Amino acid sequence: MQSNTTIAAICTGHGGAIAVLRISGENTLNIVSKVFKPLKKDFSLKDAQANRIYNGFIVDGETEIDRVVLTIYRAPHSYTGEDVVEISCHASSYIQKEILSVLIKNGAQLAQRGEFTRRAFQNKKMDLSQAEAVADLIASKSKAEHDIAVNQMRGGITLEIKRLRDLLLKFTSLMELELDFSEEDVEFADRSQLRKILTETENYLNRLVGSFKYGNAIKNGIPVAICGEPNAGKSTLLNALLNDERAIVSDIPGTTRDVLEDFLTIDGTLYRLIDTAGIRQTDDKIEKLGIDRAKNAISKAEIVVVVLNPTTDILQQFSQIIPEDFPKSKIIAVVNKSDIYENADTSVLPSGVSIIKISAKHKTNLEELFSKISALGSVDYSQDEVVLTNVRHFTIFSEALESVKRAETALSSGLSGEFVSQDIREALRAFAEITGDEITTDEVLGNIFKNFCIGK
Repeated sequence: MQSNTTIAAICTGHGGAIAVLRISGENTLNIVSKVFKPLKKDFSLKDAQANRIYNGFIVDGETEIDRVVLTIYRAPHSYTGEDVVEISCHASSYIQKEILSVLIKNGAQLAQRGEFTRRAFQNKKMDLSQAEAVADLIASKSKAEHDIAVNQMRGGITLEIKRLRDLLLKFTSLMELELDFSEEDVEFADRSQLRKILTETENYLNRLVGSFKYGNAIKNGIPVAICGEPNAGKSTLLNALLNDERAIVSDIPGTTRDVLEDFLTIDGTLYRLIDTAGIRQTDDKIEKLGIDRAKNAISKAEIVVVVLNPTTDILQQFSQIIPEDFPKSKIIAVVNKSDIYENADTSVLPSGVSIIKISAKHKTNLEELFSKISALGSVDYSQDEVVLTNVRHFTIFSEALESVKRAETALSSGLSGEFVSQDIREALRAFAEITGDEITTDEVLGNIFKNFCIGK
């Protein structure tokens, strides 16, 4: 990516009546003026005011491509920090391609994935964690994921990291200064105050690292395993929850041989529903593989919906399917076929398990099941609270946490300030990697921005 070029791209997806193309770079206004024919006579685009909208036509020579609206943003007060023009045109794919083609013909280059946001980062319009939040915001599939991305874009991680980084940098500088006066045996850094700062930093990092389990579940969907014996109605329930014929339903036991996944949003939170093979004793090798995968899905799930057949002993079914040590608070026992068997005795099930009677076939009591899933999947967090969803952030913060712990141990053991300072420096380098202050190589930046969409 060359920051001295002027780039252009279509920014909107398929569908809708209006599309937007974005152009950014030092030659933006010159390029656009060659292809823009304003409605107002004696008007020069180069003299246009910033943050204004202008009507006219995009032309290729004497040929009018489309009547458009231009929005102009002047450097440095734009998304990228450069001169930017956004062209709103009709959403015909032909029109969009023709406008992009004429821009490229007059000197623009086709933008690469994430190049607009990368320029925003390089021009100090946002730090790296905020840039990554842009991709998360675009990819958000639920309110919870959206809220987390918005908080990160506002600098939720950056502000706290900057405060802790400034404090640690102050102390490590003082400790390194002590080395220059080692013969005088003087201390510039208050050890008790440093210990307090390290404890505060460790608590913050512990909270961040611990949030990743929840954040990752939000990003990829909170896993909900639907399990039970063959013919209990698991696949029928999945189809009912999704309101779609997603799974094959048959009276033949053992129809489901593998895990089947789909997504469902309940109260703004994304859930990953996992339909599993029926668990029973069998000599069928293929069915055994499916049962093993079912048990694995149960062990990794945040919520387990165990579908019980009231025609047989429901406690025995429950005991054969759910491991004895599995947290009962994560389990919803769904007694199916309530339209036929209304009097199943649920009192025999373990305490702590949520219990509900439904008919998956007739879709009765599903709203109550949605409520129970939502209650188990909800986590009490403020919209302003930082939650990690990014694997890169989780890895780096975990490394920073280990460095801080080593610094605390070195400080408590009375080791030389040189050793304490080294561990603090390791934590500071990790903080810098989050915000991008020390990331300069194209290889690292390219790896981060490669998953962005073109036009962003």
